[in-house]
Amino acid sequence: MKTRRDFISKMALGTVAAGLSLPACSEDTSTNQAPAQGKIPLAISTWPFGTKANDEAWKILAGGGSALDAVEQGVRVIEADPSNQSVGYGGLPDRDGHVTLDACIMDSNGNCGSVAALEHIMHPISVARRVMERTPHVMLVGEGALDFALTEGFQKQNLLTPEAKARWEEWAKTAQYKPRVNAELHDTIGMLAIDEAGNIAGSCTTSGMAFKMRGRVGDSPIIGAGLYVDNEVGGAAATGLGEEVLKSLSTFLVVELMRQGASPQEACEQALDRIIQRNGGKVDFQVGLIAVNKAGVTGAASIQGGFSFSLYQNGDNSVHKAKHLV
Repeated sequence: MKTRRDFISKMALGTVAAGLSLPACSEDTSTNQAPAQGKIPLAISTWPFGTKANDEAWKILAGGGSALDAVEQGVRVIEADPSNQSVGYGGLPDRDGHVTLDACIMDSNGNCGSVAALEHIMHPISVARRVMERTPHVMLVGEGALDFALTEGFQKQNLLTPEAKARWEEWAKTAQYKPRVNAELHDTIGMLAIDEAGNIAGSCTTSGMAFKMRGRVGDSPIIGAGLYVDNEVGGAAATGLGEEVLKSLSTFLVVELMRQGASPQEACEQALDRIIQRNGGKVDFQVGLIAVNKAGVTGAASIQGGFSFSLYQNGDNSVHKAKHLV
């Protein structure tokens, strides 16, 4: 006899798979060539489509603007792109047909803001910044987050595009899942930037797993999981299976490893190795990490192959393949 626990367990595994079986939303033109290191300003973001976010961020950084403005405006480009079905407008809905968004932002002073399970607002990253700057809180969720956004002047709109609705309706015919790691070549976008003053900021935004259980929230809006910044040390951002990132607070761990002397690359690999070891080496999921230290040295790694990151540094905005551990 199937128990409620069995059902929830099956649902959780199925939802993971759903998030790993999307069609590619951008071409992977990454290179194995190591990026130039140690020069600021810079912007680094997850996945090949991050070049679009980097371009927008660079407009601010090149003009002497702040890293905080850069990481907000950069990811807004992806939030507004209906062709990307894992972030913002056009994101695939939960199993009940609701598009729910998660995001967080963190500045160089250690301030942070976050929203989770937010509906009807195209730019959750900007709502997260308002939470940081205009409330005594760090996180607002669900209806409370929506109410706050509306009082702040954000416009309510339908985020379910015809394309995303069609995908959901097709999925709902069988509600079956077939996991394929990295088949989508996209996921959450996380971004880190260092401005001319040497200040670091970060952002992270997503529509979460496709066809997830109603109310599910992953790592993306959680400080220390989807994103962490310490202006004395560096910053890190995560993408992939949020449940695994949450269990290890991977981005906080990356920053702490850098504090202890690890390079950004070493820190990303060590944090991922901890996930692998905790799972007994049996990893049929993906987690990717990007990191940057105070000196402008970057790093990136993933559990499985196929993860790429975008880096704008030394006048070059290009995609690079991350080292994978499995």
